[in-house]
Amino acid sequence: MFLGTTLAGVAGSLLPVGVAQAASTPVTISADGITLTAAADGSVTVRDGAGVDRIRLARFMIKDSVAGSQPTTGATPTLVTLPDGRPAIQLDYTLPAAANGITVRGRFDVTPHHAHLHWDVTGPATLLPAGFMIGRTVLTPSAPETATALTRWNRDTGGGVPYETNAGVVYQDTWPDTKAFVRLAGSRPDWTTASWVHAPGTATSGGASTDADLVLGAMRPPAAGAIGAAQPLGVEMWTDQPFNLWHSAGQPMDLHTQVVNGGSTARYVRISWWAKDFDGQVLASRTVDSTVAAGAVQDFTFTVTSPASGMAFTETSVTSGGDEAFARTNLTVLPSYDYRAGDASMFGLANYPWLLQPNADAVLGLLQLLGIRWVRIAYDGAPGLPVSTLDAAGIAHNVELHGIPLGGTPAAIAAWADTNTQLAISSGARHFEVGNELNRPFLTDQTAASYVSDGLRPVRDRLTAAGASTKVLNCGLSGMDYVWTTKFHEVGGWDLIDGFAFHPGRGNFTPDYAPAPSDWTMGTNGTYWNFLGSLRKAGQVIAEYGQKELWLTESYACTMPNSWWHDTYRHAAENVLLTLALARAEGVRCVNWYQLHDSVLGKPQIANPADPEYHYGLMNRDTSAKPSLLAYATAARILDEATFVRWLTLPDPDLKGLLFSTPSGPVSILWSRKDGYVLNPNHSTASDYFAAPEVWVDDWPTKTDLTLVAAGSTVCEVDCIGRERSLTVNAGHVTVRLDGAPRIYYGLTDTPDVV
Repeated sequence: MFLGTTLAGVAGSLLPVGVAQAASTPVTISADGITLTAAADGSVTVRDGAGVDRIRLARFMIKDSVAGSQPTTGATPTLVTLPDGRPAIQLDYTLPAAANGITVRGRFDVTPHHAHLHWDVTGPATLLPAGFMIGRTVLTPSAPETATALTRWNRDTGGGVPYETNAGVVYQDTWPDTKAFVRLAGSRPDWTTASWVHAPGTATSGGASTDADLVLGAMRPPAAGAIGAAQPLGVEMWTDQPFNLWHSAGQPMDLHTQVVNGGSTARYVRISWWAKDFDGQVLASRTVDSTVAAGAVQDFTFTVTSPASGMAFTETSVTSGGDEAFARTNLTVLPSYDYRAGDASMFGLANYPWLLQPNADAVLGLLQLLGIRWVRIAYDGAPGLPVSTLDAAGIAHNVELHGIPLGGTPAAIAAWADTNTQLAISSGARHFEVGNELNRPFLTDQTAASYVSDGLRPVRDRLTAAGASTKVLNCGLSGMDYVWTTKFHEVGGWDLIDGFAFHPGRGNFTPDYAPAPSDWTMGTNGTYWNFLGSLRKAGQVIAEYGQKELWLTESYACTMPNSWWHDTYRHAAENVLLTLALARAEGVRCVNWYQLHDSVLGKPQIANPADPEYHYGLMNRDTSAKPSLLAYATAARILDEATFVRWLTLPDPDLKGLLFSTPSGPVSILWSRKDGYVLNPNHSTASDYFAAPEVWVDDWPTKTDLTLVAAGSTVCEVDCIGRERSLTVNAGHVTVRLDGAPRIYYGLTDTPDVV
């Protein structure tokens, strides 16, 4: 489902200039490709350019805190003239006596392929516009109705990377020869039924108003959205491959593009397209000039040849006069791989795949391609892949269940523990993570005792009584809260868990930043939010209190655009690789990555650039890959059966390295901290805004050459997104060039630092 987050805008007041037909006579208005006819009873039939009736609009439902939900019972149609001279249908609706004196007037007008629908509701202050509904009947569709979240790409005046904003929701109805779309600035599809479309209104002086747009034509939802919103221009890109992902080199990666003219006159347009790789090299480009009719679309296909691995970042822009629209997406190449670690794998997913697009099989295949062997939350009845599907695929799954009534009555505590422990057992969960981030406020122990008495101990008692094999994790702590953990241990919580779980949040620091806990600062931008320092503190706690598995049940690299506290798209990929390598080096049992897609749970694909929570995905909102996804796969492949050996001792203390043994031989991961541990260091202190560099910009200024011992005639270097290059060995040695980006090296000895 797609949940809208904004309300419909208020249309300007439209007063009738003259009545052209009597109310008892059917009233008709037309434009190219669309005709609206209002019958004497107030129902409005929508007909397409071929003369086929497609949709009937009959009623409007108000919502009021006193009157409740009240649908209109009829309407009187008249023909009126708009201020710009165009005709419109006006509908004065009748409502039941119980409607509390509320009145509803509708006004519908048409432009090519497009009807604008506006309702004015007058009534008391008890109106609840968020609950308004449009009554409609779809006439003999050939497929179920679907809902699509709309977005618009933006360039910030301050520079930085482009980003998407929410542009509403469209409902699509389909026939073999055409489609119809209802666009709203905001709507909840889970409230929409076959009879009613959720159409929230906006408060006005004396009532509220609701706007919607109905578009007819064989086009895609974003194009219909652009026409409905009367955007001058619009553009969308997509491929026929799930996730825009290919698996081998030399394949034509066809990028389909639909350009739309949302205006009322034909436009001469220029379409410009390019594709760049991770280094900024232009892989392909093309410019096309064309004329697009009013309310119409044109389709193009652009092609780039797939590399052996890596990404193509693409943009298509359409311009006409001073108007521009553009869109971006990523094309990815990721070969298949035979993962062998099985249940011993460290690689997991924190937020289960609740967005099953394009279908469940494709999402399952993607998880397997990435090497994901653990899912944090899965149980029958939850969104996402069924438990049986995960089991059949060999993907182990846990549950995290929250809502513990801390400080509640014994009956409430028992009821929560009974219900949720049984759910954990029945779902076949390997581990039950009892609650989530209850250590608030941070670095205090305020909730530790009640958490143990009211949540953890009742669960452990019930698991024991049931003879269940389900293991227990504490509520994943937000940050490595050692103060809370001390109290947790004091009140007996440590003996009740099988694994210790926390969420190592990270700000604008590299993952290997490890300040001493005594130096951690709090607050939104505090150094409390570091990775390696937190990981090492967790290891110290485990060493002191007793051996437990260490679980990172949420770990992330947030790419909130143009925010100095968060990762750039390039830094995120580098940090995903280094985060996972450090987790392996520090003995972490499992890292559940948060999360698969950019979106907020419950509002999938509703763009929200200002919410950090929205930007944690390995994939973009359109389900194309971020570089982070390739970095995750690269780490999963290198570390699948790897064993950590040691930190390398390099001649320059600013140069860092990890050594692993693998079935393929020793592997080293090397990087430099010549440029420090702070990311985006040149940000303004007066604002959170940071003009982030494009993903293909290498912004590590300092490059350092390092000579190492090679085992053979060549050394293979792998970057964070899995691209390989061969380095020549001279006299048993190889020289590598290091900067802040971690790189992987095959073909070195198991003592590469002994030169």
